[in-house]
Amino acid sequence: MKTLAFLFGLVLLVVFGLLLYIRLAPSDTARWHADPDVIPDPATPNFARLENDIPLPRPEVAARISAQARREGATILAGGDELTTWIARTRLMRFPDYVTIRLDETAQGTRVTALSRSRFGRGDMGVNAARLQRWIGRLAP
Repeated sequence: MKTLAFLFGLVLLVVFGLLLYIRLAPSDTARWHADPDVIPDPATPNFARLENDIPLPRPEVAARISAQARREGATILAGGDELTTWIARTRLMRFPDYVTIRLDETAQGTRVTALSRSRFGRGDMGVNAARLQRWIGRLAP
């Protein structure tokens, strides 16, 4: 019985350690912050892409995206006005997802190119696509 309790405790410790690592693992800016047009699709289906033309000036689009991202608790990993990478956390387990957004001025307003991808796991149950719709999809007329 002691062996079973020990094994159960060991399994709990390993699971807790793994979850803690996933939550606290440092983010490599060189790996996650790049132009969404040149980042290849991940090998696993845990990402979403979105491109939209929005008839608003780039500073206004950037401010609206930033406001929505901050409302959801996202933080900036790197970047600025034209190219920004955010760290957004999943609701339940708080795992990191990376959202890279490029804003290009056009004659009609702003072209938004975005890629949201999960760092861990094989699937995202539509979380990344839903996030892009909340952050960007609502800005389009």
